[in-house]
Amino acid sequence: MAEPLTPFSVIVPVYNGAETLDACLTALTGQDYPKERYEVIVVDDGSTDDTADALGVFGSRIRLIRQPRRGVSAARNRGVLEAQHPWLAFLDSDDLWLPGKLSTQLDYLSMHPEIRICQTEEIWLRNGRRLNPKKYHRKPQGHCFHLLLERCLVSPSAVMIHRSLFDQVGGFDEHLVACEDYDLWLRIGLRHPIGLVEKPLVVKRGGHPDQLSSCIPALDRFRIRALLKILADGAMTGEQRQLALDALSRKARVYLTGLNKRGNLEEAATILAAIENLPP
Repeated sequence: MAEPLTPFSVIVPVYNGAETLDACLTALTGQDYPKERYEVIVVDDGSTDDTADALGVFGSRIRLIRQPRRGVSAARNRGVLEAQHPWLAFLDSDDLWLPGKLSTQLDYLSMHPEIRICQTEEIWLRNGRRLNPKKYHRKPQGHCFHLLLERCLVSPSAVMIHRSLFDQVGGFDEHLVACEDYDLWLRIGLRHPIGLVEKPLVVKRGGHPDQLSSCIPALDRFRIRALLKILADGAMTGEQRQLALDALSRKARVYLTGLNKRGNLEEAATILAAIENLPP
């Protein structure tokens, strides 16, 4: 249960984030929550730009960890490993927290002691312009595994999560170069309800050229891998398994059609074999 003035850790993974870090960390360290009650862990994942200079401005307000380039999943997992507190929040270096994000979310958790993960609503910007989410992007709440299967509906920058969930289901999959968050939310949503603060307290800034969703093609190939993993989870009920199988069938059908058109028969055969070898 989150109590008033609960101590927690904020984990900020960054790779070549010199242009966005100042605004991100300024908004974070300016939250209306006692500074001595939370720590900010910045994991620099092998940056090669001026990220070090951007971080230097914040001095003792952050705890800086540097590691060789290993990807965002490894950076987040390193932050979880280093965190001193049981409640964890994540913030991507190109996103912003609005005033009151921390206190509002912790108030929600104190009123819902059964919840171990919650997120807030977001404002989406693309190239600086406001973008209205589609209806199918609506954030879920409660036991919502069936909704999480289709697309990623939980945002890392909006999440506050108890460390015990990582102990139970594992961390971000470091073998997935994309959709690593989709994969984790499936594993959590399979077992736990997800809370929602129905107020936009995060600004998600998209449209930059190095954004994963824009520079990695065919994201469904990673969602297919995540679905194959979850279907091997012994904790699934019969209904959950059928829902996951249906989602896998839809995504695989579309992706396999594309592979066959491009003549990528080896990858298509590998996916088909993995589906056929799923445990009963």
